[in-house]
Amino acid sequence: MEIEVLGQKDTRSGFGEGLAELGRINSDVVALCADLTGSLKMDAFQKENPERFFQVGIAEANMIGLAAGMTIGGKIPYTGTFANFSTGRVYDQIRQSVAYSGKNVKICASHAGLTLGEDGATHQILEDIGMMRMLPNMTVIVPADFNQTKQATIAIANHNGPVYLRFGRPVMPIFVKPDATFTIGKADVLQEGTDVTIIACGHLVWKSIEACKVLAEKGISVELINMHTIKPLDEQAILSSLRKTKCVVTAEEHMRHGGLGDAVAQVLARELPSPQEYVAVNDSFGESGTPMELMTKYGIDTIHIVEAVQKVMARKA
Repeated sequence: MEIEVLGQKDTRSGFGEGLAELGRINSDVVALCADLTGSLKMDAFQKENPERFFQVGIAEANMIGLAAGMTIGGKIPYTGTFANFSTGRVYDQIRQSVAYSGKNVKICASHAGLTLGEDGATHQILEDIGMMRMLPNMTVIVPADFNQTKQATIAIANHNGPVYLRFGRPVMPIFVKPDATFTIGKADVLQEGTDVTIIACGHLVWKSIEACKVLAEKGISVELINMHTIKPLDEQAILSSLRKTKCVVTAEEHMRHGGLGDAVAQVLARELPSPQEYVAVNDSFGESGTPMELMTKYGIDTIHIVEAVQKVMARKA
């Protein structure tokens, strides 16, 4: 599998660049931040559009309420803070003020999952995809690298309705082409194969690319899908692939319950029952450590994807 690496950068910087570009081309876009402007890379937007940037301080619930109100006047608000504070701290406000009434708020969440790293378990939310995909009217997007995060940030401005956009802190390889088209709800098939399907999102797409190389050396033909949109899910891509391969591994930086794996499992249970293995955090909080140390300890790195593929293929046989 030959996928060109175009450099390395964190996905939060993709959000920052996408937001700055939006500020130059769409005067309706406004940005709100809960005292983490630098961490969310919102500095460029703030500098270029001070009249459209609102620093609300450590008051995340107020930020969501303000954003919901701004949509009534035709604005497109992008809220920014850590994923834990973007969801767990303000779930009631999102449910009542945004999702229930279908407000056009873009909830942009950085430092998601274990790869927040040294800040530890209290900041490493692993339930947020499940929380957000259960909300009616909510679109949930987890891009794979810097370029795709930038593309998604720009694309959601043209989507009418609430969006949860999840990205992260660590520097990771860039492999999505800078001129690629980002389509909400349309998965990217990165490699076609016949033996097994891997469906991944976020940082686990790169780990899956690494796993594909290991598996190719073992003679295993992998179909790899970058499922950047968790809701609405590209069910056709899942079913088309599984009709060929007959088994699947899902890989995500999230709790085993409620995330991408469960979304895929629901489709298969209804339409095409098939063996499935999860690469995800197994009903556990995280801890302090480097991103790569934590991914290994909690079973969401390259070798665990390889092992899951071997296990699911044995089940298929």
